[in-house]
Amino acid sequence: MKRFDIIDHTADIGIVAYGKDLKEAFANAAYAMFTLIADLEGVKEVVCHKIEVQAEDRESLLVSWLNELLYLFDTEGIIFSRFKIKDLDENSLKAEGYGEPLDKTRHSLKSGVKAATYHMLRVAKDNGYSIQVIFDV
Repeated sequence: MKRFDIIDHTADIGIVAYGKDLKEAFANAAYAMFTLIADLEGVKEVVCHKIEVQAEDRESLLVSWLNELLYLFDTEGIIFSRFKIKDLDENSLKAEGYGEPLDKTRHSLKSGVKAATYHMLRVAKDNGYSIQVIFDV
């Protein structure tokens, strides 16, 4: 199963992430978002950041999860390349993000992702799960 697809959107960009279960789909959505930000080739796993978010429902939880990762990237300069979802239910998520501090001499930045949005947001269960997210760039 492929991890994600990138979808075109007028003025913004989106992804559809896949997973055999919801945890894998959430992790792949985060990975896809970071591939929009930078080339993840060569990103070392020297930092393990514990992340906890809560929200009213699963869709809001997804947006909170992705925006928390963007916040960590923007404020602490951490570029993540792997995610492990430890606990996930309708209203809370506990995860670990692995990566390293951004080094502009080694990491190639692509585009600035400002936020995950609710526009066209979709979490669906079919053969596994798929998640669609549009990002404000």
